[in-house]
Amino acid sequence: MKKIFLFVFLAMLASAISSCVVLSPKKYKSLLAKQDSLSKGWNESQLLNENLETLIARLRKDTTGMSAALSDLRGRYSEMDNNYTKLRSNSSSEINKLSADLKKREQRLKEVEEVLRKRDEATNLLKEKLQQALLGFTKNGLTVEIRNGKVYVSLTDKLLFPSGSIIIDEKGKQALSQLADVLKQQPEINIAVEGHTDSQKINNLGQIKDNWDLSVLRSTSVVRYLTEISKVESVRMTATGRGEFQPLGPNTSAESRSKNRRIEIVLSPKLDELYDLIKQ
Repeated sequence: MKKIFLFVFLAMLASAISSCVVLSPKKYKSLLAKQDSLSKGWNESQLLNENLETLIARLRKDTTGMSAALSDLRGRYSEMDNNYTKLRSNSSSEINKLSADLKKREQRLKEVEEVLRKRDEATNLLKEKLQQALLGFTKNGLTVEIRNGKVYVSLTDKLLFPSGSIIIDEKGKQALSQLADVLKQQPEINIAVEGHTDSQKINNLGQIKDNWDLSVLRSTSVVRYLTEISKVESVRMTATGRGEFQPLGPNTSAESRSKNRRIEIVLSPKLDELYDLIKQ
């Protein structure tokens, strides 16, 4: 670069000489100063140019990186958009499926509620029929009530059995016969006969060992009478003995113990239709 300026200077000098112009020392120094200024400006321009080239290279590199990042973001966006579309499609399908399932469940619930309504209706009707049929025995310790959707006919032991006996007396047979007349008109009713005692230990009852034995034998006596004499279907009957373990009250007085010594005939509507609905 200095050579260029030197060349320019020489050319100017030659021109001056050729023109026969003699430069004064002052002009000569001025020309030298201009040469230094031009040389400095050129160097600064070169440095600035190099800096600009470096900046341009960096910007190009950044642009390339940003282009790659932009391309990656566009790919991710496209993938997310596709996933969202699929999700909306699947969600719509799932919602339709859940809606159909909900409607089906609602229908089953209505059917179950209808079966239960019919059961309660039949239970109340049965209670009324039994109360009318057994009205004459209520003074002798017979009660009819509904508990947990079932009809409980409770007969104290004094209505059915002599003291300490498992043989049904005449008054008891009469009550069971009238009960059987109602039961035979209700073939959809299951019948469970439960024997209950008080907590007093039994004495001198032969082969009857304890209250368990007594409660079971009394319940089977009632079942045999209902099935063999009154001709209630055996398939509808079950006999169980509860002993002293489900009392109606404390065994602290003769009156309370008398209530605990009882036969309970539990009548429950058959719920085959309901069970079928639950299994679905």
